Amino acid sequence: MDVTQASEECEAVLDAIGEAVICDREFLETVLVGVVGRGHVLLEDVPGTGKTLTARSVANALGLSFSRIQFTPDLLPSDVTGTHVFNEREREFEFNEGPIFANIVLADEINRAPPKTQAALLEAMEEGQVTTDGETRELPKPFFVIATQNPVEQEGTFPLPEAQVDRFLVKTSMGYPDEEGETELLRRRAGREAMSPTVERVLESDAVADLRRVPETITVDEDLLEYVVALVRETRSDGRVEVGVSPRGTQRLFEAARAYATITGREYVTPDDIKRVAQPVLAHRLVLTPDATVNEVRKSQIVETVLESVPVPTVE
Repeated sequence: MDVTQASEECEAVLDAIGEAVICDREFLETVLVGVVGRGHVLLEDVPGTGKTLTARSVANALGLSFSRIQFTPDLLPSDVTGTHVFNEREREFEFNEGPIFANIVLADEINRAPPKTQAALLEAMEEGQVTTDGETRELPKPFFVIATQNPVEQEGTFPLPEAQVDRFLVKTSMGYPDEEGETELLRRRAGREAMSPTVERVLESDAVADLRRVPETITVDEDLLEYVVALVRETRSDGRVEVGVSPRGTQRLFEAARAYATITGREYVTPDDIKRVAQPVLAHRLVLTPDATVNEVRKSQIVETVLESVPVPTVE
């Protein structure tokens, strides 16, 4: 699959999802950057905005298996990864796969579960495998997590560990639809009997694997590599930041920019591609100082400051 074909397939996927989900095209592009860039997506939103529908629609459009895990305070790691159950007939223990054994996993309200259970996803997200009782099992390929969390100020939430947050390629938010969008939501609901709309398959699972290999062919000039590094290093020198973006974040910004270039159908990355994905890739990786937190400094403000202060290279 070349870049032009990949872009056309991405457009078809975005169109199909847009028929079911009322949201900004930019939001869907950000989610697709996560898929194409071989990463995972974190959504922070209040209930009822369509996060579950988005995840299920992405899975249907890509022709992939889908699983939803509802995170609760009493959820155990084995409820996610699976457990051994004694088979009376065979007189031996056999492994029952948990809901994480799917191509696309929706970790719904992930910050409702305690950190020990949240950590059950770490190995899966980084290595594409899970280890239970000393035995390692491969997860289906491709493997992609869409996690949702409630705003941190809501009661009954556990903040995600920094190591967990750093595993997500992008973090974004759907937000509420505008007035016309909400009216369109009712029009669509009135025109069907089912509570939720369905999305037709656009790609086969093999095509998804091919699609995720295309960003590796995207050209990134040396000046842009230095630009990516300069942006990340600037986050570490900001006085409002206690912990800046990690080297993993540097790589993720690079990968997300290549993925976005793929979606837009270009064989090379531009500075605008990097700036487009900087917010969803970098902001959630920042740890603010206590003073900045008290003063209600937003992480997005810091990324905006960084983008304004670092000179943009001129690429021919």
